[in-house]
Amino acid sequence: MTRAQYVDPVDESRYPLDEPRWCSDARRPMMITAQTGISRGDIVIGDRSLWRYRAAFPVDIADPISLGEGRTPVVQTTWGQHRPYFKLEWFSPTGSFKDRGTSVMLSYLRRAGITSVLEDSSGNGGSSVAGYGAAGGMNVKILAPAYTSPAKIAQVRAYGADVQLVEGPREAAQAEAIRQSETTFYASHNWQPFFLEGTKTLAYEIWEDFGFTAPDNVIMPVGAGSTLLGCYLGFTELLASGQITKLPRLFAAQPLNCSPIDASFQAGVDTPVDRDVRQTIAEGTAIKQPLRLRQIIAALRATAGSTIAITEAEIVEGLRRLCNNGLFAEPTSASAAAAFERLSSAGTITPAESTVVLLTGSGLKAASTAADLLADDSA
Repeated sequence: MTRAQYVDPVDESRYPLDEPRWCSDARRPMMITAQTGISRGDIVIGDRSLWRYRAAFPVDIADPISLGEGRTPVVQTTWGQHRPYFKLEWFSPTGSFKDRGTSVMLSYLRRAGITSVLEDSSGNGGSSVAGYGAAGGMNVKILAPAYTSPAKIAQVRAYGADVQLVEGPREAAQAEAIRQSETTFYASHNWQPFFLEGTKTLAYEIWEDFGFTAPDNVIMPVGAGSTLLGCYLGFTELLASGQITKLPRLFAAQPLNCSPIDASFQAGVDTPVDRDVRQTIAEGTAIKQPLRLRQIIAALRATAGSTIAITEAEIVEGLRRLCNNGLFAEPTSASAAAAFERLSSAGTITPAESTVVLLTGSGLKAASTAADLLADDSA
């Protein structure tokens, strides 16, 4: 079997995995060369974390940084004439799906001798890197936009990470992180491809949740695209290894106020398309210029999926309806529920199909915001 490598998907340049990198020589985000996938017999049954799928990773990591991430619940509820399955990623140790990618990324970096990392984040990514860095004995610095909510900064600081607030838009924090990467490794959940190796375990886990089959549809909130690309990688590997017979349709939910992926997909291109950007309550997916746009569009097309741009009112209604079913998600996650409502009402998804809706973050991370939104909605 050909040894896995880093690959720049634009120019196909390749680099060995024993050399930790966060970008290609051309300063582009990389992927890891295609892998063959695993079978049921490769699962480490006794491991109650995503590391039960360690055979699917491109390198062997004997001593991972793990806090029990993965193996999150799947809850089926009644939604009109439908019975969708909600995957509750907020049961991750730091409260969001980011823990999947962080566990694998930081475990790989520590294995390679990296002891200090920096990350730029406005929320869940920074909390996750700070928490897993603490668990792994690593020094962590988080660069966050100055407007980041105090509650999210408090979680980062509680883990002992150094925090630097950066004035300006979200992109300013990333630019400062890249500048500081000259002296500290940039462990970015948007750039470092081992993060996607962690998020691809969502596909393996859903496959196992569904009795080692693939559902018909998976709907998720999408900003930078790590959840969608991870699911695509995992299901593609399962298809290649003969464990499933089809790829599920992948649907990307974005707030209409910041929906660059929807703009490009609906225009039939994989390059940026001008669309107004405004403030949104789904702040976790408010990414104006996703780095992996081309790969995201390709994954949507390969699975016969689509994008759905959700209005702010629809997000609030999705949040309210989730709460009425006992599911308290952050507003960003509620966009996926709103997308399911739109797709099911249009007949794109039928009651006979099996559909998974990913709820990526806990409502407890945005409790005051959610309370205000629901109070306004009921007024």
